[in-house]
Amino acid sequence: MRWGTAAVVAAAAAGTGAAAFLLLGRKMSDQVVQPGAVEPPPPVTVHELGPGRVTLTATPDTARRGHYALEWGLGGHAVVGEVLGSGGGTVTRRLERAEHGTLAVGTEVRLTPRVLLGDPRTALGLDYSETAVAGELGTFPAWRTAGIRGTCAVLIHGAAADRSQALPVLPLLHALRLPTLTVTYRGDAGAPASPDGLGHFGETEWQDVDAAIRAALDQGAGRVVLYGWSVGATVALYTAARSARRAQIAGLVLDSPVLDWPESARRAAGRGGASPMLAELGALAAQGRTGVDLAGFARIASGADLPAPTLLLQSPDDPISPWAAAEQFAAERADLVSLHSVPRAQHAALWNADPARYTEALRRFLTPLL
Repeated sequence: MRWGTAAVVAAAAAGTGAAAFLLLGRKMSDQVVQPGAVEPPPPVTVHELGPGRVTLTATPDTARRGHYALEWGLGGHAVVGEVLGSGGGTVTRRLERAEHGTLAVGTEVRLTPRVLLGDPRTALGLDYSETAVAGELGTFPAWRTAGIRGTCAVLIHGAAADRSQALPVLPLLHALRLPTLTVTYRGDAGAPASPDGLGHFGETEWQDVDAAIRAALDQGAGRVVLYGWSVGATVALYTAARSARRAQIAGLVLDSPVLDWPESARRAAGRGGASPMLAELGALAAQGRTGVDLAGFARIASGADLPAPTLLLQSPDDPISPWAAAEQFAAERADLVSLHSVPRAQHAALWNADPARYTEALRRFLTPLL
């Protein structure tokens, strides 16, 4: 199915009526344009508990390699590690820690990437300060950690996430003695809303990250590394292309970037088993509601304006960001882009799938930039 085909629109309108068609497309597009509107993963059941182990309903997610959180009820949170065994419709994983709430047989839990909660001090024991970045819409909360390097890492979370998404990589950045600024942008909790209340996939949000670069430079940094996840990685690309301070960008780290907007919009709109036609309707509605400039996005996603060395971390199995787009991006800018594959990982959960290899790839990339 081709992006924006009149046939899809005509078929949907004929099948549902014009008014119902518009409402349906708008509802499907909420998964794409509403900050924090991503559908949570389906719950699974705890079947058995033992010392250092928990048995869950078998699904592709519960059998996935790596480290993940179990979340339930009002703040229940535990962390699971390697798969210890499977069979009979269940998967047994190592139970690394249960931090909040009571995990019991029969509890319905959701598997998520959020293995670390809170802030750098409560989650990792790292000193940090709460600060605010002055942007065109107001002030944006940020975490700042100190370091002796002249390069500051600016960390940009992705869609349906918050600053805690950056917590797993802060220990390495601290060990490298890099100062960090973990930022928010329009639409985040505690930050100014976008004027229309919608996310714009980097097209406007980059200005908030540009303000963070200015803040980092004003605080003594000579250069910055932009590090983003998912849509946050796309925001980093927009910033690198459009900022008046792009000469001060020493490098970029892009974790699961959205590089093929139409396809990612279709996939996001189609979460939960929606038909291809409904997913296409949602993507079309998202384009109409936001007015996204597809030609401008395509230029950003081509890497044509890339100013510095870039580490692109991507899963070939990503259900949101197509692997082919990552391969094309890396091929077109082979002079600057290093592509690191993390097989069998979910979107923006690459660290979870293989923390050691992910951290080593990041260390190898960052060390020459210091």
